[in-house]
Amino acid sequence: MSSTALPPPRQRFFLLRPRVLDRIEQVVIVAVWSMFVWRMVHAPTAFTLDASSLTTWALTLSETSVMLFTLIRRPTGAISLRLGDWMLATTATLAPLMIDFNVEPYQRFAWLGLFLLLFGNCWQAWAKLILRRSFGITPANRGIKVSGAYRFVRHPMYAGYLAVHLGYLAVMFSPYNLLVYGIGWTEQILRLLAEERLLSEDPAYRAYMQQVRWRLIPGLF
Repeated sequence: MSSTALPPPRQRFFLLRPRVLDRIEQVVIVAVWSMFVWRMVHAPTAFTLDASSLTTWALTLSETSVMLFTLIRRPTGAISLRLGDWMLATTATLAPLMIDFNVEPYQRFAWLGLFLLLFGNCWQAWAKLILRRSFGITPANRGIKVSGAYRFVRHPMYAGYLAVHLGYLAVMFSPYNLLVYGIGWTEQILRLLAEERLLSEDPAYRAYMQQVRWRLIPGLF
């Protein structure tokens, strides 16, 4: 059965109804984001106004935008019910919220990190403004967008996240943070491919794939 060919609502288990899954996802995101913010404001360098503080607040802005757009998004019935897709989306979204704030900053990379964080936040904000309420975490079809940043890569929001995470890692590098982002981005790439598998069931998205070749990084992927 196709991931979008769902049985009628009355024949589905309550927790497998798309609107219920939407709400569960929102609750989980808000809960983990709240813990992320609590750890951030209690970090020793949170209010020091140095490289580590500025990069941490810029990172928090990025992660907060994910939480807010998750809350205001448009519900959909065309959502994946595959357990693997949900696990990918959950890990890719939550892993970056587990980073360690208590790291000695690399001051020599401060400006590079801040530039990447600024660029990434602006780029993903542009993509989110195009998506508006079509934003989602788990693979789903909430409408096909082809304008704005979507003219350059098929997943510009993820490209923005990548710049943000690389910027933070450049300043606040540690083996633990590298591991967290490594896990998160392994799942993010798999999640991206899962989204395209679901979206490609829509003829409009298949036509869009022919127009915009690159998924994430022009010339590379």
